[in-house]
Amino acid sequence: MQEQLDLWRPRLIALATASDDNDGAHDLNHLERVWASARTLLASSPEADPLVVMAAAYLHDLVNLPKNHPDRRQASRMSAQAAVAQLAALRFPEARLPAVAHAIEAHSYSAGIVPETIEAKIVQDADRLDALGAVGLARMFHVGGQLGRALAHATDPLALQRTADDGIYTLDHIECKLLRLPDTMQTEAGREVARERARWLVAFRDQFVAEWGQG
Repeated sequence: MQEQLDLWRPRLIALATASDDNDGAHDLNHLERVWASARTLLASSPEADPLVVMAAAYLHDLVNLPKNHPDRRQASRMSAQAAVAQLAALRFPEARLPAVAHAIEAHSYSAGIVPETIEAKIVQDADRLDALGAVGLARMFHVGGQLGRALAHATDPLALQRTADDGIYTLDHIECKLLRLPDTMQTEAGREVARERARWLVAFRDQFVAEWGQG
């Protein structure tokens, strides 16, 4: 299996980086981190197919639409279709293509597709882990800046007297989505890491709010 992974990894990277997309939150570094997390999760799931997981990890954002794009929920399906077509052209093992497609389709939070295979569960967990912790916060503020969102509400950053809205305030994304991710984890190993990173997020948010109110 390691020989297959070594053979296909550079080919997958070439496919993933072929576009001119310069989104720093969904670049090659993101894909490498997802694959690294997936490798860790694979250690607890020996029944999973590493080649399927690796292919889905590198190609899950092949079609990357902005968070506010009207077709955002379809992006993972579009990525799966593109991935299957491009992998088939490279003679990727045909029997594995449906599993790769499902893992890509199911990784997306907005798509709401339930992962039905262990490979899809691992890819979904690995991708969501990259939204948590220090790197996840950096990605959150990067995306918020791209979309022109304010850092936080001027006087109520914790949304104590209002409804949290991460479409307007970037900090609200922690409450609206990120702190919900640990409960969505499909693997126990992923859940443990997610909970630890979520605790870090809360600590960061508390410090942010403490400094935000100074003046």
